[in-house]
Amino acid sequence: MSYRVSVVSIERCIGCYSCMFACSRFRFGEVSLAKSAIQVKSAGGIERGFVIVVCRACVDPPCVKSCPTGALTPRPGGGVIFNEAKCNSCKSCYEACIVRAVVWDEEKDKPIICRYCGFCTKFCPHNVIVFEPMGRELLV
Repeated sequence: MSYRVSVVSIERCIGCYSCMFACSRFRFGEVSLAKSAIQVKSAGGIERGFVIVVCRACVDPPCVKSCPTGALTPRPGGGVIFNEAKCNSCKSCYEACIVRAVVWDEEKDKPIICRYCGFCTKFCPHNVIVFEPMGRELLV
């Protein structure tokens, strides 16, 4: 069964960035807001709350279609698998993602794409995000 990170209670997000720090520490061994596959952004000031951008694990991902080298392949059940060795840093996947969930690593000149590990969800103090099984509702 495939899993994905889902935003379930955005109104509870306080913008602590714990999910982002957890992702970057787990994946890259460093605490960095720039190296996280999940992004927390202001929705227009503290009064308006926050927006969480994370890969929705599309069943038919536009980022895969845009990749000229085959560095992205569809993951069974939805989402993608990224092969960094095949990536030519063209940014096609970054531009093709309709939810803006592909983060560009300026240092490596490569995309940062969610691996669907759910590690970020363990560090959200208000249960804003959850790691859940994929449903059929994702037909993007």
